[in-house]
Amino acid sequence: MDLAAIADFNLVAKHGGFGRAARESGRPKATLSRRVAELENSLQLRLFERGARKLVLTEEGQALYQRTATLLTELDETVLAISSGVARPRGRLRISAPLLFCQLAMGRLAAEFAIKYPDVQLEVISDDQPVDMVDQGYDLVIRVNPAADENLYGRPILRDHLVVVAHPDLQRPSGDTAVPVPVVVRGSEKQTSVWQVMSENVTSGIAVTPVLVLSSMIMLRDAVRAGVGAGLLPVSLVAQDIQAGKLVCWGDADAAPIELWALYPSRRLLNVRVSAFLEHLKAAFPTGEPEELAAYIQ
Repeated sequence: MDLAAIADFNLVAKHGGFGRAARESGRPKATLSRRVAELENSLQLRLFERGARKLVLTEEGQALYQRTATLLTELDETVLAISSGVARPRGRLRISAPLLFCQLAMGRLAAEFAIKYPDVQLEVISDDQPVDMVDQGYDLVIRVNPAADENLYGRPILRDHLVVVAHPDLQRPSGDTAVPVPVVVRGSEKQTSVWQVMSENVTSGIAVTPVLVLSSMIMLRDAVRAGVGAGLLPVSLVAQDIQAGKLVCWGDADAAPIELWALYPSRRLLNVRVSAFLEHLKAAFPTGEPEELAAYIQ
């Protein structure tokens, strides 16, 4: 297999055409076209559908690009590290992370990483939706409770859980009252008329009625602080307010635990930039407990 031809194929696939690939790389367009044609002949496969205005990867071409793009990057980095005698991270690092984590911690994390590794061009995009790491060009993706994906590897970096909190002036109902408590809820969550709350190892139901629907945890916390109603919030987000007496914790919510995972497309020859950022996260949150995140965002 001609590794140079694979590299030329990746260059054309990345830029979506021979002309743009030639302009970006400084390579002759004719050379790129010839090398890709030779690769197709050797594989006995068509890798591109050649339209009038643009190239489109065939199913086989897409599979080859997904498998080889990361490997070529890792190979380049390995050669660079060996030739320079030091595996110091350098180059572009693109990360996707949830909005709340970006608002709370990623600014500081990114700044500290940039100071430590000035040769890395770090870009962080806040996004709560699933992404295709290869197609969208991400080196690392951080997600909450991600679904299993056989194409991705990962490790948990933080754990958290939801608690029911309220302003000190809002009275928690006693067990014999059926009067609903006003609550603030997130629009994306499934709504129920009763919240199950565990306090002192006893689970009890609290009747609730939504009085405000908001789209972010930050807004929800601020509304609960203002006293409009109780809310379900991550303990890391409200630990300081509880300690300061601005909020009162009614107990743990009967809800699934929260895990924040760092995901990447390959665990073999993990590139030095991703490895460095994973170590950076580990240093910031050694045990991954919610108290560490609460202390970090003070």
